[in-house]
Amino acid sequence: MTKLSVIQLRERDALVDDLRSLSPEQWRSATLCGEWDAEEVVAHLGAASRLSFPAWLRSMIGARFDPDVHNRRRLEEFRGSSPEETLEMYAGIGPIGLPRKESVGGLGEMIVHSEDIRRPLGIRHDPDPEGLAAVARFFATKDFAVNSKSLVEGLRLRAVDTDFAAGEGPEVSGRLLDLIMAMAGRREVVADLDGDGVAVLLGRLS
Repeated sequence: MTKLSVIQLRERDALVDDLRSLSPEQWRSATLCGEWDAEEVVAHLGAASRLSFPAWLRSMIGARFDPDVHNRRRLEEFRGSSPEETLEMYAGIGPIGLPRKESVGGLGEMIVHSEDIRRPLGIRHDPDPEGLAAVARFFATKDFAVNSKSLVEGLRLRAVDTDFAAGEGPEVSGRLLDLIMAMAGRREVVADLDGDGVAVLLGRLS
């Protein structure tokens, strides 16, 4: 198992621990991930963890390459009879290995979707620093599950809590986790960012 996969499993375990005490109302609360509630995001992570690349490709073809249709089908297939059952199934599954097992893309999914759930619930978590740095570099240089590279093109990103910088242009600064969430298209984090490039970024996210 790669180092990034080990980090991803630690992040999964931390998320599971955070969610085990949720009330029924909290499980149905909104997340930063579109219209999905907390259980649906967990089911999405579980479904992604179970998919190989060939299975993902077959699912996308079956959905006529509509990612919303693909994601909805797979999360409904994975989810249990209750949020607690969904969470326990997820707790026993391996890391996301898409697009390939050694890719940082799966760790990016894990970190972003965990934060999608935690932030609206007021749960604070500091992800693994090495994992965060790897995801930030990946998002700043590649369009994978989200158009992160395109979103920040022509902007300079600078973390205020660690040694990370990428790109050239008007600056966007903030915590590395907030920069990652912004690159993942989460408009809600922009209020926590500073710099001349924030208005440009906000316009793109709108």
